[in-house]
Amino acid sequence: MSVSDDRLTAMVGRVITGDLKNKIDRVWDAFWSGGISNPLEVIEQITYLLFIRRLDELQRLKERENEILGEGITNPIFEPGQEELRWSAFRHEAPAEMFATVGQKVFPFLQNMGTDGSTYSEHMKDARFTIPTPALLSKVVDMLDDIPMENRDTNGDLYEYMLSKLSTSGTNGQFRTPRHIIQLMVDLMEPKPGDAICDPACGTAGFLVAASEYVRENHPEAMSNDFQRTQFHRSMFHGYDFDSTMLRIGSMNMLLHGVEEPDIRYRDSLSEGASGDAEKYTLILANPPFAGSLDYEATSKDRRCQLVEATALVSSSFSNTSRGVRKPRQARGRSLSSRAMESR
Repeated sequence: MSVSDDRLTAMVGRVITGDLKNKIDRVWDAFWSGGISNPLEVIEQITYLLFIRRLDELQRLKERENEILGEGITNPIFEPGQEELRWSAFRHEAPAEMFATVGQKVFPFLQNMGTDGSTYSEHMKDARFTIPTPALLSKVVDMLDDIPMENRDTNGDLYEYMLSKLSTSGTNGQFRTPRHIIQLMVDLMEPKPGDAICDPACGTAGFLVAASEYVRENHPEAMSNDFQRTQFHRSMFHGYDFDSTMLRIGSMNMLLHGVEEPDIRYRDSLSEGASGDAEKYTLILANPPFAGSLDYEATSKDRRCQLVEATALVSSSFSNTSRGVRKPRQARGRSLSSRAMESR
């Protein structure tokens, strides 16, 4: 199977415009000159601020519905007396006042949101505010407030552009798989409405995002069917990682790409506790980390056998490179390796 020319054009064409890119670069430069040079920390702090802005937008939606229907606001995000915690309120404050509000009130509010059960608030429980000065916070809030966030494609592409700055490998072998590689793998696997899609080492959730975009583009009827739309937002996408920072970033990536409640959770996918998921998913999309170490005793028994087999397979592959040795995953015929071998 090959990716069509139209598909390739669409992949290349969905790049943010120069003006928006320059705005993000200015935000990035502001962090750098303000003393935060670690790309991961920059993205994490931007993620918190985008989440706070998103909460304010959701509250405004509830308020507009109440103005039309007059039925009251159910499950308000901000209770009476919490107006100062809203983006639309503190963004007008002087730098020193904004710094105190965000650090002493808004972030504790985020940390206490985990009880509502949503994947986003769950990962905000240990949110840390590390922007060092009022001047930097004020500058970043002004810049982010100037970026349009109404369009789903713009949201996603902006965040993808930020994630592209994560070019270095993590301590446990995590790295951001290039977008064109992700797109190729998703095109090969052809996700469909009704799939239960899992990335057991999801990182920034690039594979899950690409799968969601593929379903939207190739099966638009799924978004107009109530049952399939609910499934799309709440039970189609599953991602696991044991890096809390990656979980926060991955959750925000899904949110900005229009997936409301993905299942993004803290878990070691090789542990004994994950062994019950053997037949739970219809499609696995992943690029697992290739470094780090495992606690042999904490690893599930069947994974121990697979690790031994994988070690032998890798050794064999290096000595048989010209033959392209592969071991397809036997999971309802939906593995990348098996599909790739069928198309040879």
